[in-house]
Amino acid sequence: MAAPEGPFVLEGRPTAQLIADQLREQIVQGTFRPGQQINESLLASQLRTSRGPLREALQRLCQEGILVSHRNRGVFVLELATADVKEIYAVRESVELAAANILLDASQQEINDTCEVLKGIIGDMAKQVAVSDWQAIARLDMEFHTAFVAGAGNTRLIRIYKTLAAESRMCILNLEVAYPRVDVLVQEHQSILDLLEAGDRKGLQHAIKRHMQKGVEDLTASRQDIDITA
Repeated sequence: MAAPEGPFVLEGRPTAQLIADQLREQIVQGTFRPGQQINESLLASQLRTSRGPLREALQRLCQEGILVSHRNRGVFVLELATADVKEIYAVRESVELAAANILLDASQQEINDTCEVLKGIIGDMAKQVAVSDWQAIARLDMEFHTAFVAGAGNTRLIRIYKTLAAESRMCILNLEVAYPRVDVLVQEHQSILDLLEAGDRKGLQHAIKRHMQKGVEDLTASRQDIDITA
């Protein structure tokens, strides 16, 4: 398969982590499509790097589950079926509920700091909804939830959520759907923020569960399962 047009360029000597971060972003943006094979030789040439750092970066993304390595065939971008979407959002719900409980047990200053970050993201989201920039909306959607989890300060939850966020953006963008409820997207995130700010534990937990449930419904409403072959 041909390489994507307009490959990303890394300045200086690219490390495996830098390559992985940039490649992950390209994948979730749809530059590399689901099921597409990663041409290692061509990519190394484009990045002006040796195979070593690139292979390490690809291995990291395989461990995250964003790429899939098939023996004797190569490395491919993950294809997401309806079952995958449901699994991703189920785990996201568990992580966000855990983060909510940690946050609400934290100091008021920590809660306030997190709320300030979330307010800024919601403001940016509202601007992108107004101009219907779907790529930006998807990015800010996950930025909100990532910041919410980060506010808990639990490094392991944050690390887990990093992969979930990337997979969620792949769900949203690579399945080529848009929220049918885009007009209430900002309202839903504002509700989560308000409940956190008010310290309403029960209300916040319910809002998170409902938000994840509606996300799955939106992403799977008119979609048939993808038959993924090894």
